[in-house]
Amino acid sequence: MAGVRDRRDRGFRNVLLVRFSAIGDVAISVPVVRSLAAACPGTSFTVLTSVRFLPFFRGLPSNVSLIGVDLRKDYHGRGGVRRLFRMLEPMGFDAVADLHGVLRTYSLGIMFRLRGVPVRRIRKDRLSRYRLTRYHFKDLTPRPTSAERYCRVLERLGFSFRLEFSSLFPPEGADLSAVSSFTGDKSTPWVGVAPFAAHKGKIYPTDLMEKVIAAIDASGPCRQFVFAYGKERGLVAGWEGRYPSVTLIDTRLGMEGELALISRLDVMLSMDSSNMHIASLTGTPVVSVWGATHPAAGFMGYGQKEEDCVQIDLKCRPCSIYGKKKCRYGDYRCLTGIAPETVTAKVLAYLQR
Repeated sequence: MAGVRDRRDRGFRNVLLVRFSAIGDVAISVPVVRSLAAACPGTSFTVLTSVRFLPFFRGLPSNVSLIGVDLRKDYHGRGGVRRLFRMLEPMGFDAVADLHGVLRTYSLGIMFRLRGVPVRRIRKDRLSRYRLTRYHFKDLTPRPTSAERYCRVLERLGFSFRLEFSSLFPPEGADLSAVSSFTGDKSTPWVGVAPFAAHKGKIYPTDLMEKVIAAIDASGPCRQFVFAYGKERGLVAGWEGRYPSVTLIDTRLGMEGELALISRLDVMLSMDSSNMHIASLTGTPVVSVWGATHPAAGFMGYGQKEEDCVQIDLKCRPCSIYGKKKCRYGDYRCLTGIAPETVTAKVLAYLQR
């Protein structure tokens, strides 16, 4: 293709990396960006993402810059993409890695290509994912993870590097001074619980999750930080009164505070949701519950263990890549069939109980 360098030529010096959303997908990009920047100190990289997610990229190598934008407010619609390109063009990027692969980034990529700038775009492999979710003759071969797909985009630009990332924070975790008035000192094991997700097909029923909460509470001294926002908070508000170990977390800590807290957890119990990926940024182990979706789709948390994925085998499962589909039977048996004792045992193993 005219204007695209030979893939062996790693002479790019100013590269734009684009991933606007969603929260979990942006989190997955962090290990890739950090590893890439560390392996290529002579290249400048700029991450273009939502302003909300900038805290994920704390402590990056000095050759990484950040651009945080509010797409809905400042760059909405076709005119917004053109304004965004006009803002980016003077920065002199000589290559673009589109890690998002949506209409907005397609359009942005075309504008760069028309200026002779090489653009490589993520390949989502939707046909392969369809074979994972069909009812008959499912192919449960593990698909590449999102991090691996991001790496392949950069490899097609000619970069060669290894993923080497453990946490945003030192091994002992983050400094809790900013949130200590809320968390107090850590004198017992800390468990994070993220019982919700974007779609019903990924949410362990609240009554079953409460049994897990009760069992952990009864197992011995500990703190359970339950992450629930907006309307979700009302569904679990009674847990604080019924279980002494439970504290509800909402937006009061902010993203920085939540990252700090999660880094000090002994374990996070999460659905297939953004909290799983955020915990992965801090090196915190995750026990994850899977229903309509499946780890084989490639969306498991970075560095997490497959044996910590709680799931049951059903002919109908997985039925969805993102958990959006309604249950064909109406009872979400992929989730209701998971015994609370199974989930509890996984969590308590990290508390050595």
